Amino acid sequence: MYNFISHCQTELKASAGTRARKIVSIRQFWKYLRTKAHLIDINIAEELETPKLPRRIPKYLTLEESVRLLIVSKKSPRDHCILTIFLNCALRLSELASLNVDQVSNDVLTVMGKGNKERKIFLTPAAKKAINAWLQIRCTIHLGTKALFISRNNNRITTRAIQDIIKKYVIASELDPAEISAHKLRHTAATLMYKYGKVDIRALQKILGHENIATTEIYTHIDEHQLQSAVNSNPLAMMFN
Repeated sequence: MYNFISHCQTELKASAGTRARKIVSIRQFWKYLRTKAHLIDINIAEELETPKLPRRIPKYLTLEESVRLLIVSKKSPRDHCILTIFLNCALRLSELASLNVDQVSNDVLTVMGKGNKERKIFLTPAAKKAINAWLQIRCTIHLGTKALFISRNNNRITTRAIQDIIKKYVIASELDPAEISAHKLRHTAATLMYKYGKVDIRALQKILGHENIATTEIYTHIDEHQLQSAVNSNPLAMMFN
């Protein structure tokens, strides 16, 4: 196993992320052999170490870009509602696609996250307005599905269709579609909450549905304006020659 990982690094020039994924797969296979299949007594891959991954600051939309994206989608209540929920509630793509009508109740959105774990997110005034506008149209359509968002064929909307919707309005907003995805919108929502709302890291963790607080910490990055502000807060910053 060590030789294989070494081969991936030296011969195949695999990145640290690629090698880490391979190691996780190997670990899970040996774990299955021991704990599920009961074919072995010792998991020899347990101490196989993963390479350290560089911490990258994910890209996100600025407040002005987010507003622009919402404005260009106003003509379509469904699409506008989808973008509004992403940018206000910080949902995952799969979570939004799987939403049902009965998961919307007054001021709360009940979300089924990873591991089938349920969490509740309080709706903002903008989110409530967008949802109500879409529901008024959806309620006039006779459907055989409880899905909150439906396609042109009146079926539950797919994750691929949602990605296409996002791309459509990103292009209309004159933003780069290669840089903006559903996950970028989720990251944007989390960043705006943290930056403008001074949200506690634990509260942000619950909103995002992260099991590990370390995952949430990537959303608390410091942007260039905050760095400039920090430097200028030095009492010596105003001392001139």
